[in-house]
Amino acid sequence: MMDSSRSAQRAVIQFLRSEEENASQIYRRMKEVYGEQCLARCIIFLWCQRYEAGRVNIKDWARPGQAHVVTNSVTISAVDKLIRQNRRISTHEIAVELLISKGTVHHIIHKRLGYDKDCAQWVPNHMSENQKTARMGVCQDPSATQEFLH
Repeated sequence: MMDSSRSAQRAVIQFLRSEEENASQIYRRMKEVYGEQCLARCIIFLWCQRYEAGRVNIKDWARPGQAHVVTNSVTISAVDKLIRQNRRISTHEIAVELLISKGTVHHIIHKRLGYDKDCAQWVPNHMSENQKTARMGVCQDPSATQEFLH
């Protein structure tokens, strides 16, 4: 089976370009070999231009921007610590404090820590066993329900 990864196809483009094939010929040949897995025509033409300009590396260059490694155990525990210190803290305040995006803070709070906002406070999304038992006791005992309501 033919390796249809992007880097493998870039290596083929680089080889065929060094053999003086033009971009259209390279695209036709690669489409025959890779079929549906073939890189798009515009991408093949782009890589042909890059190789003509002297590029030798088939890997993507590093892109600028924030790395996607901020959701680690240290960051998660820092967010949890801030929430435990102040249950009314906002996602914006956490983001500013830890120098991470609000989207990352939101992901950590809701997906990793399981918190929800209730009455302007961060609370655990799931009840503890003690909370579940207390709720069941109130629901099953009619006198406790009356006391609970008054």
